Amino acid sequence: MKSDLIAKKLSLTGSIVNPLALLPMIEQLFDRVPETVFFIKDRRGHYVAVNQTLVERCGLSEKRQLLGRHVLQVFPTELAERFAKQDETVLRTGHPIIDRLELHWYAHRQSGWCLTTKLPWRDEAGNIAGLVGISRDLRAPGDRETIPKSLAATLEYLETHRAEAISPASLARHAGLSSVRFARLIKRIFRVTPHQLITQTRLAAAAHLLRETKRSVADIASDCGFYDHSAFTRAFRSVTDLTPSQFRSLQKD
Repeated sequence: MKSDLIAKKLSLTGSIVNPLALLPMIEQLFDRVPETVFFIKDRRGHYVAVNQTLVERCGLSEKRQLLGRHVLQVFPTELAERFAKQDETVLRTGHPIIDRLELHWYAHRQSGWCLTTKLPWRDEAGNIAGLVGISRDLRAPGDRETIPKSLAATLEYLETHRAEAISPASLARHAGLSSVRFARLIKRIFRVTPHQLITQTRLAAAAHLLRETKRSVADIASDCGFYDHSAFTRAFRSVTDLTPSQFRSLQKD
């Protein structure tokens, strides 16, 4: 989807700048997007904008009932603590969360799967002032193929073990799935192959490290699972049109 591509490019090139300036139009837009939750939160993690889908899934009727509240005041403890931890990480580090597979609520508080994206937004001085997020439902009516709970844990494993020699086959084993079914699920959910997903995960992490740290390019390449410096440069250039060094210099400028 075009929105997915935009989110991925934002994760590599920077953060959203002051979405509140377009708040009325953004709210109207997402009120009309089916099966998608939308929200903006301030620096403390409190809602400052939501769409009607989120309001209804929280068992409320009006947006004002949700605005100004924290997730810990809205969701059950097991969900709220996970959401709050995600928010805190984005607000503290500026590192976006892109298409994270997780459980959430459907209508009438029935659990279901979604892809969540959270991006930091900054004030005019460049300081993190809040975050913008969406959660897109995965299962459409009549979709019979269920998503095993082990898949979400496997994707988290990929993020935290990106420096290791990870292959599509090893991820499938970690998820307890056949390689064929694993590939089918990844393609349906993320619209990429498992190999592409591994590369995207590593490049997103590399972009964050280039932007937020002073570590050497070679060190970052190794940390993100690229044992060949030239292979890292080629992969990075393919999605940004820049070498890692050029990308870092651009971010400083």
